[in-house]
Amino acid sequence: MRNDPTLKINLPGGIVSAGTLRDILTAAQGAGVRQVRFGSRQQLLMKVPAEDLRFLERSLAAQQVPYELNADQHPNLISSYCAEEVFRTGQWLTESEYHTVLDRFDYAPRLKVNLSDSQQSFTPFFTGNLNFIASPEPHFWYLYVRPKQTNTVFRWRDLIYTNDLVRLARAVEAALLTQKYPDEDTLYAAVNQTSTFITQPATQEVELPDFSLPYYEGFNRYGSRTWLGLYRRNELFSVALLRDLCTLCLTTRVGELCVTPWKSLIIKGIEEKHREAWSQVLGRHNINVRHAANELAWQTEDHSDEGTSLKNDVLGYFQKHDTRTFGLCFGVQTRPRSEVFGSVLIRKRPLLRLGKYPLLSVYDLYHTEHFNPNRRKYLLFERGLWKIHLPGQLDRLCRKFNASRTDTHRVAQEAEVPPVGTLVASPGTYLTHQCPHCLTVYDATYGDALRQVPPGLAFAALPEHYTCPTCDAPKADFRPVTTGAGAVLQP
Repeated sequence: MRNDPTLKINLPGGIVSAGTLRDILTAAQGAGVRQVRFGSRQQLLMKVPAEDLRFLERSLAAQQVPYELNADQHPNLISSYCAEEVFRTGQWLTESEYHTVLDRFDYAPRLKVNLSDSQQSFTPFFTGNLNFIASPEPHFWYLYVRPKQTNTVFRWRDLIYTNDLVRLARAVEAALLTQKYPDEDTLYAAVNQTSTFITQPATQEVELPDFSLPYYEGFNRYGSRTWLGLYRRNELFSVALLRDLCTLCLTTRVGELCVTPWKSLIIKGIEEKHREAWSQVLGRHNINVRHAANELAWQTEDHSDEGTSLKNDVLGYFQKHDTRTFGLCFGVQTRPRSEVFGSVLIRKRPLLRLGKYPLLSVYDLYHTEHFNPNRRKYLLFERGLWKIHLPGQLDRLCRKFNASRTDTHRVAQEAEVPPVGTLVASPGTYLTHQCPHCLTVYDATYGDALRQVPPGLAFAALPEHYTCPTCDAPKADFRPVTTGAGAVLQP
């Protein structure tokens, strides 16, 4: 079995221009690389044939592209930029504000730095060592510090102004890396002893939304444009596909691509007139864009074929037993001291060792407090499970989660298919139909202008070849839902 070196290229904030990525991929292809991955910190990863490594290094040096080999001394700076405009976000943190901050990073951080909009739930908040979260006050940020190799998170006592964010990040990192501080007050005093920053008091903790992972795959409308999400079941993207996507971006004036912490791609700003060209590229490379939502809610370690295989085994069990996982996300940890994001954590550990080599392994199951993946405290659910018993216990954990959910607004976020009979609108309500893949609603009151369906046409009267205007799902996939106070189930 080959043990080729792993080359990592950081994409700050998960953003890369189409031209830059195409140049990198062209050099990689010349070095024999046929597939690449995106990491959980929005970085580009590739296995490079050892005999061609020197060629690729020369090409990257000529392009002035920094990289690391078999190392992660400088973790990528991640951001929620990929969610901006396409998912729920705040009011003042725009794409230009992200660029303002990212452009000011004139050093390569050695600690993990996160930039997050406080209103989104697509990217994690506290997986970094320095976690900057947008505050309600325009252009000011919370800072939550998590020292390396700990689960202790504390809030910086000040809100930090955008233009001083990078200076403060550099000063806090330098202090944390030079010596250990016994408490947050000592660290605060050390950082502010030699420098001053534009701040204002942070009088309360940040308010974060309930976790709800949006469906991040396929063609989706926003405003007058479309965004495209691409996920690969094995986490591998062919270089040929990505080069074609970059070329199409340049041809259609889409300037950049966004990498997500879910190891997927989001491409924004696709004009309707170019939609067919994008579909043709996907068809040419046989790319499917309608995976089940529960398959997208997993995070495995970077370059972990074992974690991906385990995920697929569990998903097969979930599908067979029709397990409900809405509201949960899952992390698989097969290596010690690695970090993954999830409200449910599957952690592998050796049962027996021969020297430093594990002989038998078992799995422990944990979940976060209140099943909120942004909490850092994990609660043990089951310990010492054999692999064959893991899917069944995960199913039991999912049932515990569903039983514990109260009748709040989160329950209403997923429309249920009636098990028997027909939904009939009760007084004060009316019936609509919703695509389960992208949550687009067909309302007969308005019709569907994109599909030239006039107002007043009932869903049942739509032609059988009708498809979702957002993600192209067939009519048969739509589910009946009610708008208003309730519905009556008739046999």
